[in-house]
Amino acid sequence: MLSLSVAALAQVPGDENGTDQVETTEAAKTNWLERNGITIGAVAALLAIIAYLSGLVSRIKKITLAKLGKKPPESTSPPQQISTENRTTTASGERSKAIGGDVSSSIIADTITLTPEALESLHPKSTEPPGKISNIPHPHNPNFTGRVDLLDSLHEALTSGQYVAFTQTQAITGLGGVGKTQLALEYTYRHLADYEIVWWVKSEEPATLAADYASLAAKLDLPEKTSPDQNAIIGVVKSWLEQNVGWLMVFDNVQDPEDLEDYLPHTGGGHVIVTSRNPNWGGIVRTLPVDVFSRAESIEFLRNRTGQDDGADALTDALGNLPLALEQAGAYIEETRITLSNYLKRFQEQQKEVLERGKPVSYPATVTTTWEMSFKQVQEASDTGADLLNLCAFLAPDDIPKSLLVGGARHLPPSLAPIVADDLEFDEAVAVLMRYSLITGSSDNLSIHRLVQAVTRDRLEEDDRKRWSEAAVQLVDYAFPRDSDDFHNWPVCSLLLPHALATAGHAEELGVVPETTGDLLNRIGIYLNLRAEYKDSKSVLESALVIFENVYGPDHPEVARTLTNLGIVLRQLGDYEGAKERLERSLVIFENVYGPDHPMVARTLTNLGTVLKHLEDYEGAKERQERSLVIFENVYGPDHPMVARTLTNLGTVLENLGNYKGAKERLERSLVIFENVYGPDHPEVAGTLGNLGIVLRQLGDYEGAKERLERSLVIFENVYGSDHPEVAITLGNLGIVLRQLGDYEGAKEHYERALEIDEKAYGPDHPNVAIRVNNLGSVLKAQGDLEGAKKLFERALEIDEKAYGPDHPNVAIRVNNLGSVLKAQGDLEGAKKLFERALGIFRDKLGEDHPYTKTTRGNLEALQHR
Repeated sequence: MLSLSVAALAQVPGDENGTDQVETTEAAKTNWLERNGITIGAVAALLAIIAYLSGLVSRIKKITLAKLGKKPPESTSPPQQISTENRTTTASGERSKAIGGDVSSSIIADTITLTPEALESLHPKSTEPPGKISNIPHPHNPNFTGRVDLLDSLHEALTSGQYVAFTQTQAITGLGGVGKTQLALEYTYRHLADYEIVWWVKSEEPATLAADYASLAAKLDLPEKTSPDQNAIIGVVKSWLEQNVGWLMVFDNVQDPEDLEDYLPHTGGGHVIVTSRNPNWGGIVRTLPVDVFSRAESIEFLRNRTGQDDGADALTDALGNLPLALEQAGAYIEETRITLSNYLKRFQEQQKEVLERGKPVSYPATVTTTWEMSFKQVQEASDTGADLLNLCAFLAPDDIPKSLLVGGARHLPPSLAPIVADDLEFDEAVAVLMRYSLITGSSDNLSIHRLVQAVTRDRLEEDDRKRWSEAAVQLVDYAFPRDSDDFHNWPVCSLLLPHALATAGHAEELGVVPETTGDLLNRIGIYLNLRAEYKDSKSVLESALVIFENVYGPDHPEVARTLTNLGIVLRQLGDYEGAKERLERSLVIFENVYGPDHPMVARTLTNLGTVLKHLEDYEGAKERQERSLVIFENVYGPDHPMVARTLTNLGTVLENLGNYKGAKERLERSLVIFENVYGPDHPEVAGTLGNLGIVLRQLGDYEGAKERLERSLVIFENVYGSDHPEVAITLGNLGIVLRQLGDYEGAKEHYERALEIDEKAYGPDHPNVAIRVNNLGSVLKAQGDLEGAKKLFERALEIDEKAYGPDHPNVAIRVNNLGSVLKAQGDLEGAKKLFERALGIFRDKLGEDHPYTKTTRGNLEALQHR
């Protein structure tokens, strides 16, 4: 199941979407800070000083601020404004899960309050690390040679501003195999005593980058270390680094500078080393280009590695002084006990054969030839070692769990399955590969260089490539959880995600086991969607859809399930027309295959109803949800979770239509079902509580609304972590209630936190961001910052006009609120034009009796009577 955010409209006195009926008095606009002679600039300056000082000490000092008061309610009636909300609805599929539904609505507003608690939430307390912390993945290389100038340059760059208020970062760049990682490793060992913490982050893939970075939280014993929301853990680790000194972070093999946007500390007294093939780091960090060895370094390396001198000169020239090629040559010579000259002779013979075969130029001939010789030696020494190498070539390169291979042995070819299942045989196969430096490993995992993988795959015949690709994807498919929408399974999903993506990609390219590949991609898409990785989810589900259409044709249930999941993700991305198109196509398929009263028809109907609500077709949304409810009750009985989900969706539609009592009735029934089925702390319970809180607010029960929303917030934070879009929805709704209770600063704090979450999840131009910006503007207006409010309402209007067109109710909300600011600024003619535009949209889309229409009409009439 998946909870999804949905924008909605709700009238809230004094909120962003309403219109002015009574002007706010100047006395009421004076806040506590102004009355006590304290300026916001002074507070900001104080915070800047505190942030600077925090980077100069190794331990976090507890910050104490004078408690700031709340702005009292205005003495005159605040302008009527219409608020925007988010709701969430869920619906699940069967084996190929259908993601969707709408369950929690929110209104978003305000800024962060400057209380000690709020400041602490922005800068979490540092935790004293338990002594030296290090996770260096490789032992110190006894054969490291030369690179003196590079090591000196690296040290100078990192220590040029020793522990100043900004982090010192250096990117080591160069060709693959040139020795970037070895240089970083050597520097780390030479300066190990200079740091309290040395943390190595494998950074080629986003999944491993995030997991390695987040794993530091456990070593630091941060309170958030067990959060299911990996993004939240990442944020806490970054904050800790920004407030402490004496640490070194190594981001190894980064693909693009953008990959580190969320990870590089911008303050703090630590050092960062980045290794990357990408040379384009200008403007972000300083770079240290690394070239091949000098001839002298190459000869010295071979002498240290093999103990031989004769023939070194010629061999270094032949190998192009490439460190990786020299290391491979040294490993081969050490194992076979041949001379440098004999190695050169064989290399030259192999090189001719490679050139005659026309190997791709993307593989340097020296490296490819060296590996080819090692591959042949492995084949002679151990068939099972060669088979293991072939299998690993189709998985992700780093952190291949041995448990994955052992647990899925029955899905491997007969030549490898019994070996993997036998500890001693497995150890021997691994040892053969490690002797030739083709893989590295630990007690739990194996790793293989991506170039070794590429060359291994390339040297296989097409039939063998397909055989090993099929084995790899079936291996991961077996291990990847079927219920990837269940948050209890997310740790396993996170561990296997890079391997699932890699194996599915190879299988898709080679056209093997398409049914298995499509199903695996579908589960990956569901998981990514739940983790708020919407763009990646969309890409994965589109691939699954193409596979299923090719295998089954356009009208198969698997195609329909994938269309449903894709429609839900498109809705999350704000592409409502695209979502509607996929869901309507899915509905036709399910009705044709199963008939009109099947549960899959009902699931699709409830998701389609959610999209129609976004497209302002509230009656159409209501009709779909009511039809879905009838089907589910007939199939499952009155107390099934799918009945509860549909009741929640129907409740949010009724709330949109202004039928608050009907909405309350459906939501309360839904809540009872969810609590009976899942217990009190499940995300479904949280979503329904959030929607119920919104309806209670509409009915004037602000304390009841606050209690439900606070409980919902606790559940979502415990399940998803502190930076998930569902948390933002609830924060926004709670902010509205706090504002209506007169707690403007509390509301502002919740609104700004929600805005930060959604901008990170969706980008700056998503409709959910418009909701947050809109509500924040309403609070600034209530606090007397008319110019600030005007800018925010204009930004929200621009986003929604682009997303919905000029005549959507959400656009009318923004127009109405902007009019209220112009009125307060004395621009009565400008306000009149905006109120008239908003009223026209509300009349056309919602009717004369909708609360938004009435509010806007009243505002316009009050303006005309002035």
